[in-house]
Amino acid sequence: MRVAILGSSPYSETGCAAAARLAQLGMVPVGALTLPSWDRRTLLRKVGQWGWRESLRYARAKLVPGAGVETSRIRNPYLEKSLRQGDSVWRNLHAVGEHYGFPVVTCSDQNSAHAISEIKRWSPDILVFTGGNILREEVLRVPRVGILNAHLALLPEFRGMSSPEWSLLCDVPLGITIHFMDSGVDTGPIVLRREFTATEGVESLTDLRNRMIAEGIELLAEAIAGLDCGTLAPMPQRDREKDSQYFVMHESLKAAATRKLKKGRLNPVADRCDG
Repeated sequence: MRVAILGSSPYSETGCAAAARLAQLGMVPVGALTLPSWDRRTLLRKVGQWGWRESLRYARAKLVPGAGVETSRIRNPYLEKSLRQGDSVWRNLHAVGEHYGFPVVTCSDQNSAHAISEIKRWSPDILVFTGGNILREEVLRVPRVGILNAHLALLPEFRGMSSPEWSLLCDVPLGITIHFMDSGVDTGPIVLRREFTATEGVESLTDLRNRMIAEGIELLAEAIAGLDCGTLAPMPQRDREKDSQYFVMHESLKAAATRKLKKGRLNPVADRCDG
């Protein structure tokens, strides 16, 4: 199974960890295509998630060689087994590609003719999406099997943004879904759908999300292996046409989700959230 990576930045920890973990498991990518380090849309998304101070600190740690201990800092500690190499860590996707022998290409738009041309040159069976643009039909059709995404919620219950937070707020079990991407928002066929139970000692929404991201990478690898040997097959989503998309959660609602998190209400009996 020929696998390639689509990433939001060469310095994305998630993208680096996904590529490194697949390679560690014997599924070395045939290539990786990322947006530039300072893509405006990615930067705004990170600032919205982390705030300016934390975003700049992270950028300095990744981009400035010799910037003290920050150069070896892993923001998501649950990605350590994928990112750490002895006494150092993978700082960017180029380093991972150089070590494992696959090309890394930077392109300003994952939907551009240049991007599509590069991806076709690798002839991938599967693309693994770790962040970036909203993908158009021209890109979705390139890989032989499809483009896989790790969604941090059970589908079809929670499509869209802030999905772990909405799961908490609506008293629906936390979960991760590995699905193929299509032209809708998280509406593509499901390969794996699993409740997330590694919640003991979770300290915050950020901690919860970090744990789920790391688990999502493991499930992506499991899904690819299952598709390759025929033990897994994609299943169309039920309620495919139903509008169940959620958007970025307001801070007041996020505070309510945090209170439920601290009370330990992480995987209650599933109830659907009204509205």
